[in-house]
Amino acid sequence: MIPVTKPFLPSEKEFKSYTKSIWERQWLTNNGPLVNTLELKLKEYLGLDHLLFVSNGTVALQLAIKALDLKGEIITTPFSFVATTSSIVWQGCKPVFVDIDPETFNIDASKIEAAITPQTSAILATHVYGNPCDIEAIQRIAGKHNLKVIYDAAHCFGTRYKNKSIFAYGDISTVSFHSTKLFHTIEGGAVITTDPDILKKLALMRNFGYSGVDTFSEQGINAKNCEFHAAMGLCNLGHIDDILKKRRYLSEQYRLRLKKLDVQFQKLENPEDFNYAYFPVLFETEELMHESKANLELAQIYSRRYFYPSLSALPYVDNVIMPVCDSIAKRIICLPLYHTLTISDLDLICRILLRSQNFGEKQMARAKQIGVLIAEQLKSKIKSAAVKTNGIL
Repeated sequence: MIPVTKPFLPSEKEFKSYTKSIWERQWLTNNGPLVNTLELKLKEYLGLDHLLFVSNGTVALQLAIKALDLKGEIITTPFSFVATTSSIVWQGCKPVFVDIDPETFNIDASKIEAAITPQTSAILATHVYGNPCDIEAIQRIAGKHNLKVIYDAAHCFGTRYKNKSIFAYGDISTVSFHSTKLFHTIEGGAVITTDPDILKKLALMRNFGYSGVDTFSEQGINAKNCEFHAAMGLCNLGHIDDILKKRRYLSEQYRLRLKKLDVQFQKLENPEDFNYAYFPVLFETEELMHESKANLELAQIYSRRYFYPSLSALPYVDNVIMPVCDSIAKRIICLPLYHTLTISDLDLICRILLRSQNFGEKQMARAKQIGVLIAEQLKSKIKSAAVKTNGIL
């Protein structure tokens, strides 16, 4: 079986070297030494001044919305994981959807201004599959209309933009460290900001709002993470360069082998600074997507429809038609991509996809031939009937 993803796991020996110290200290959570070490090492690796390790990427989004004290409407994308929209609604705000760019799959910045109203407080945009949004355009619009900017950068670990980590942009960026991500802590995430005042507020909110032993300065929640998750993160961080390198190689091999497949690949902002977190392919029709997906599954190869359905169709939001997103969401799948995927596995995946297309093309050609024959026979019968009719008359 070839799943759509597999988590990277360090050796048991490496992981146990950290868990041994946890047993010795008996300090399991509440901002322990491994959590602090992970935060420091992540900031060093990513080139960031501020980063807070939290329980997951969804909570990171909720903290971001709360820390910026957002109210009313938040402009967002309909093409993302459900947590992007649910976090907005969860915090009592209204998501206002803007359609996506047909090539990058990110929110179409040229359509944002038309969606702004007096109730708009922020823009929450997703860097889809780790591919940067049109950051300059979004910041220009936000500055013009005095809006906050949150980036859902859940997929973005390792992506850089203009020689900086992608997390350095916006008022707040959030990231997921879930086990499906290329860098993971089993469960986890982070909130990142360049503003020290926002950081202080987020740090208090992460721990119930505690500012002292028995004093509270903020309304907070329990968004802390534990020593065991931090231990996994410290292990995986030591392998991250190899992980990124392997994913780039596998993605390049996919593109090379599938260049004759009639699909569209995501347009990348800058391939050299991209993390290759996913490998999406966009089929010409939903039928072709389903057929290809089914043929892969016959060989126990599993792709996934990231992201379907469009978030604008969720039952707890105002449903709106997003023509580009609605179309793309129906036709796109992500192919298997993970550190231990072999070239022979990748070859098999590509051969099945190409064979599916060739079989479909042959069927279509055959159907056209049959159609032509039927049309000719019909024409002949009509002509013969006309001759007979004239003879009778």
